[in-house]
Parts: sequence; structure tokens; C-alpha cells
Amino acid sequence: MGLFSLLQYVSCSSLARWVSSQEGLKSKLLIMKKNSVLLIVFTLATLSGFAQSKTEQLVLDLSKKKFDWLINKQYDSLEFLLDDQIKYIHSNGWVQSKKEVIEDSKSGKLVYQKIDVTESAVRLYDNAAIVIGKGKFSGVNSTNPFTLELTYTEVFIKNKDRWLLASRHANRMP
Repeated sequence: MGLFSLLQYVSCSSLARWVSSQEGLKSKLLIMKKNSVLLIVFTLATLSGFAQSKTEQLVLDLSKKKFDWLINKQYDSLEFLLDDQIKYIHSNGWVQSKKEVIEDSKSGKLVYQKIDVTESAVRLYDNAAIVIGKGKFSGVNSTNPFTLELTYTEVFIKNKDRWLLASRHANRMP
């Protein structure tokens, strides 16, 4: 085998190895690309399952702020949030109107001292939102102190550009 033939052979076999290694590299890069795309899609799908829309967060915030307003006797905020036709149903079956919720708080008939929300979630519909939550409620009802573990359901309605609490129902936890 002459020098030229030897160089051709070495060059051809080196070229073959190089092409082979590049095809292996291309194959590995293709697999990595597919895995990366799958990872991104999975991550986005997972995050979207946990993420809340701005509207969902707004309604949850209103629900939680309502408890702060009850404790801190912020009647103007409660007046603004409560629908004129609200039914505020307590765990003992007591039903209050908007006027009664505010008047009973002002008079001291029902005073909330502490409310710890442990869970809350919201479901949105066209012009309505339903909040379901759990919490520990402490206060005084007609001079009788209470501490209750409750679940509650709140129905918010959207009236023009504003969310209003239209119904609230609480149940005692066993």
C-alpha cells in the first residue's frame, strides 16, 4: 500500500469515525431536545394547575379581608362588600341580613376577636364565584365567648365591576 493509499485509508476511516460520532452526537442532542421540551411542557402544566388567576386571587383576598373587617369593625368596608340582599347564615342556623351583620357588630351582640383561615379555595363562573374554606373563629355572642372550627361557603356575585358577597353559610366541624 503506497503512502497516498495509506493517507486515503486513514482519512476515510477517520472521516467515517468522525461522521459516526457526529451522528451519535446528533442523536443524543435530539433526545436531549425532546426531553427538554417535555420537561418544559410538564412544568408549565403543573404550574398552571397551581396558579390562580387574578380574579380568583381577588375574590379570595376579599373573602379574607372581610374577616379582618369584622374583627376591626371596618363597617364602611363591610357595607361596600355585602350585597343588599345577603343571607349571612351562621353554624347555629341564625340568619342575618346586611343591616343585621353590621348592627349586631356595632352593638356588641356578635363580636369576632380572632379568625384563622386554614384553607380556602375559589371556583369562578361567569359573574359568580364560590369560596369554600375552613377556619377557627373566636369571639363573643351575646356575652358568651365562643371558639368554633367551621367550614364555610361564600357566594360572590359580580355586579358591574365589583364583587359582592351575596350569601354565606357556615357549618361546625365535628
